[in-house]
Amino acid sequence: MRIGRYEILDEIGRGSMGTVYQARDPLIDRTVAIKTFSIAQLKQEGADVESRFLREAQSAGRLSHPNIVTIYDVGEVDGLAYIAMEYLSGTTLRDLMDKGPMPLDLALDTAIQMAEALAFAHEHGVIHRDIKPANVIVTDQHGRIKLTDFGIAHLANSEHTLAGQMLGSPRYMSPEQAMGREVDGRSDIFSLGSMLYEILTGRYAFDGDSLPIIVYRVINDAPVSASSLRPQLPAGLANLLAHMLSKNPHARPDARTLVNALHGLATSAQPATPPSTRIPRLLPTLAFGAPVGVLLLVGVGIIVIEHFLDASLRPPPAPTQVEIREPPVEATPEVPPAAQPPVAEAPPAPPPSEPDPYLVGLDKKRTELRLRRTELLLEYTDRHPDVMQIDRQLDQLRIERRNYLRQKQEN
Repeated sequence: MRIGRYEILDEIGRGSMGTVYQARDPLIDRTVAIKTFSIAQLKQEGADVESRFLREAQSAGRLSHPNIVTIYDVGEVDGLAYIAMEYLSGTTLRDLMDKGPMPLDLALDTAIQMAEALAFAHEHGVIHRDIKPANVIVTDQHGRIKLTDFGIAHLANSEHTLAGQMLGSPRYMSPEQAMGREVDGRSDIFSLGSMLYEILTGRYAFDGDSLPIIVYRVINDAPVSASSLRPQLPAGLANLLAHMLSKNPHARPDARTLVNALHGLATSAQPATPPSTRIPRLLPTLAFGAPVGVLLLVGVGIIVIEHFLDASLRPPPAPTQVEIREPPVEATPEVPPAAQPPVAEAPPAPPPSEPDPYLVGLDKKRTELRLRRTELLLEYTDRHPDVMQIDRQLDQLRIERRNYLRQKQEN
């Protein structure tokens, strides 16, 4: 079976609007995912839906970001409209969320990656309109988040298919979307807030026994405070989540502001994270994912980094003064001590101070970021977005460390 030039290998999934296949592009011998839509069904949704489908799929195809699935091709053939996109090996975020609340660091990392994708898309004029766990893939490669269906997901939620297609996503709709109003990027922020609430608490932000009850609560009710369900949540995160879930779109942060806020929360929460949570995750990758020679170089680099970090935490040694002592002369005992010139003695060395816990946390975070950066450079260049993001975080850590030391000296 073929769709255009693509050789169909397997069926991945099927829905009311079409079917998704695993396929092979023979031109470059690449495995792709093919999402098909019935042109006849698209035309039933409205006279302009077919052209809008192609226009928005092409618009989404211009989005090149590590956290957005890549669209390779879009077209029509044999009564089908199709989109050829990146084939992802992994699991949906829905499957992971069904296992219960995530650890705080993993939840923040997931939210940051999704917010980065939304910020990039919104800055390029593309709104998702259907952010939900089933549209998020967690890949097998380093747990990278990939958002799917950018710019096209809402085509399945038009007037004719609303009743049949809303069942999976009304809990994540924004109030304005549930009321049928025009939506913009702030609608995606509300949907992401609903997902983050569930990731942190293990409970839906908006739930009910029927679709009308869920939609009513989305439009009218505020969810129970996340901090009441998970008291150890940082106050800043609970406050940010409340703003994301505001019924007023203008009270929600835009995606880029959200990215910065989440980065700040992740940095401040890191010292409370046991230092063994991330480094062991990287070691298996370094052990099995690169040649032995490269691993040796990485190991030497890690040792050097840790050496200098340890050196930066130790207080500087007290200056030593050489005291020249004359041999005792017993022939001059009559000279009173007051007449003898005083001998300058070195001040007692201050007792070694305990390492500052906050600085220890900052430096451990810096070590983890440098390890992560080294791992990424084994696969990408220093211009890759993930590497550049880590460089920005390292800069923030340096600034925070300098400001903290300055404040301590002033106090």
